[in-house]
Amino acid sequence: MKIKLTICLLAFLNFYDAQENITYQKPSAEILKLADYERPPSVLMNSKKDWVVFTYRPTYKTLEDLNQQEMKLAGLRINPVTNISSSITYSNNLKIRKINDKNETQVKNLPANAKITYISFSPDEKKLVFTNTTSKGVELWIVDMETASAKKITNDNLNANLGSPYVWYNDSQSLLIRTLPQNRPALIDASKDLPTGPIVSTADGKVSQNRTYQDLLKNPQDEKNFEVLTASEIYNVDLNGNLKKVKDQDMYSGLSFSPDGNYMMAVVIKKPFSYIVPLSRFPLTATVYDMKGNAVKVVNDVPLNEIMPKGFSSVREGKRSMGWRSDAPATLLFAEALDGGDQSKPAEYRDEIFTWEAPFTAAPKSFFKTKQRYEGVSWTNDHYAIVSEGWYDTRNTKSYLVDLNNGESKVLDDRNYQDVYSDPGNFNTTKNQYGRYVIDMKGGKTYLIGDGFTKDGQHPFIDEMDVKSLKKKRLYTSNVKNGKEEIIDILNPSKGEILTTQQSPSLYPNYFKKNIKSNKTEAVTQFANPFESIKDVYKEVITYKRNDGVTLTGTLYLPANYDRKAKKEKLPLLIWAYPTEYKDKNTAGQNTQNPNDFTFPYYGSFVYWTTKGYAVLDDAAFPIIGEGKTEPNDTFIPQLVANAEAAINAVDQLGYIDKKKVAVGGHSYGAFMTANLLTHSKLFACGIARSGAYNRTLTPFGFQSEQRNYWDIPEIYNTMSPFMNADKMKTPMLLVHGDADNNPGTFTLQTERYFQALKNLGAPVKMVLLPKEAHGYVAKENILHLLWEQDQFLEKCLKK
Repeated sequence: MKIKLTICLLAFLNFYDAQENITYQKPSAEILKLADYERPPSVLMNSKKDWVVFTYRPTYKTLEDLNQQEMKLAGLRINPVTNISSSITYSNNLKIRKINDKNETQVKNLPANAKITYISFSPDEKKLVFTNTTSKGVELWIVDMETASAKKITNDNLNANLGSPYVWYNDSQSLLIRTLPQNRPALIDASKDLPTGPIVSTADGKVSQNRTYQDLLKNPQDEKNFEVLTASEIYNVDLNGNLKKVKDQDMYSGLSFSPDGNYMMAVVIKKPFSYIVPLSRFPLTATVYDMKGNAVKVVNDVPLNEIMPKGFSSVREGKRSMGWRSDAPATLLFAEALDGGDQSKPAEYRDEIFTWEAPFTAAPKSFFKTKQRYEGVSWTNDHYAIVSEGWYDTRNTKSYLVDLNNGESKVLDDRNYQDVYSDPGNFNTTKNQYGRYVIDMKGGKTYLIGDGFTKDGQHPFIDEMDVKSLKKKRLYTSNVKNGKEEIIDILNPSKGEILTTQQSPSLYPNYFKKNIKSNKTEAVTQFANPFESIKDVYKEVITYKRNDGVTLTGTLYLPANYDRKAKKEKLPLLIWAYPTEYKDKNTAGQNTQNPNDFTFPYYGSFVYWTTKGYAVLDDAAFPIIGEGKTEPNDTFIPQLVANAEAAINAVDQLGYIDKKKVAVGGHSYGAFMTANLLTHSKLFACGIARSGAYNRTLTPFGFQSEQRNYWDIPEIYNTMSPFMNADKMKTPMLLVHGDADNNPGTFTLQTERYFQALKNLGAPVKMVLLPKEAHGYVAKENILHLLWEQDQFLEKCLKK
């Protein structure tokens, strides 16, 4: 079925001077061969890494997938017929095998026309559970791992509108599920009801900083529909499908068992709702129940949170980040702000962390105070905990090792979290006696797995750390030649057995078991490269300097048949980038690109065009730096132009390109970047801007990493807004947007209004709106047409 695609365009470079209605197009054969590929399966493993589950799904969704009923309420996008997110991605097949076996086993008795999601192992890892979405709703299925056989255990009446509709009991013999209420009222069709009055909102004089959220509640009908769609009843279902009611109808947003399985905490959304913030800031109560369903204690009562202090390190007042402590039978952990949640208030300590032991008859106990904002606690299996804190303005992160026997703490790590060269890595985890993941610590030793970025390239590593002295010993450094190795897990520290993935530009990532003592490797998966046609494309990470000395990097691709020695032909260059904010030049100049990453072309890059004779600089570094009291955006435009000029000059100095034939492109904030570069420089012949925001007065309370509001710095908001400078933009630009964008700030209206301004001011611009697409594009028809549009645009701008 061909669906009409409306494209608005202005005459330039042989385009028509009017609105044009065309059907979906496909890109040229070279690009189509790469874009229309079969996606290899995804891999899921259990904690012991002895079972491997392969999940298969189509490469793309279709327009028919997107053309479903949808309600947009309080930040959710829901299919009201099936009662699951309308944007969720489904698998359609499952295969399993023991990790040491050679062949996969097809799971038998899967549902017809399967739409599989929310897959998880049972606590004992002998079963696999998943949801299947039918034309009427969501049902629950179980797979026996030994027999590789699936069976349905519920009807298609589960409520997945707020996420996964089930939780395993500790015994692995039953699950707690959310079902639709038996007497659920009909939804209201607001388009058919006459309003009974106007919509009225009142401000009470309190200062707040709320961003421009999308899909919010708008009227009383939305409120009623939200209540209907989020309400559920709670049942216990065993593996044979026998049901037992546990809790009556309510708006349950979270269900969790204590590690020992003796208590259940239920989080419930309450009224009043809000028209200016999403459901994550609605009122809620958290109540702990015993296994007989009796209420033990209301452990949290959070009011509506419409008022927030300015700043990314500000938080709401009251108990937050509440959850079960993973190393104790039944103890809750939570944090409370000591500064009222306002980062602008001076305070010696920002947060206090508490533990609260069931049955909650005694008061919570103070566990730790943080001088910055609390970020989390990781527990171990040996009487230690690691507490993390951080502060956005300085980009600092700090962690402490806490001895649970005496409460003493030591600083483990104190660094700029953007400083990837100093990243110590993540602690290896294991499951404890409660089936919860904790840091694996034995005999006073624990292990860290690091990405291993250095100024000399990437070398993933494993460190052993002594808990008493905090001294580290490097056990393993990856030095795979002409490839990249990623360390996934430490299977057996004493034997030196680890799980890795290995890849190269032409070798698809595959899993391997490796012994770091004998260096013996054994393949776990053998996925083929689905992009053989570009396996000989030249790839190199290049390093160059900005005019102020900041080191920059980008991944350069050249066509497979290009003569790099003779350099007789000067190629057109495509640059794809995304700006990132930093607080110091050193971290901004660090390299996180690896030339041995698998070359994976997808709609969000220009790599396809190496097959058409273009040079491509992908993921070009575009740091925006503000040191000390200076904020990055204070000099956004000159830094943006300096980044672009350095990138073009670097490739030009290699002798590969024609500097008069350079295009730039980006998605979201990268689109914002692209529009600004075309407006404020003459470096580019054309640009492609996808799903961006162009008028910062429409995001007045902050955007991206900007914490200040419009009234704090109106001149910066105006200067950074391409819309405000539309009269200066004279370079050909292709504007693309999904017509159902759900990202905060990047309303489709941003592109529509910017296009209208540019068109009326005589700019050479074309706009493409992709039907039913959100912020990221997923439908095959839209993606192939997008590639066609980009190909046509680049050929006309850079080659003709």
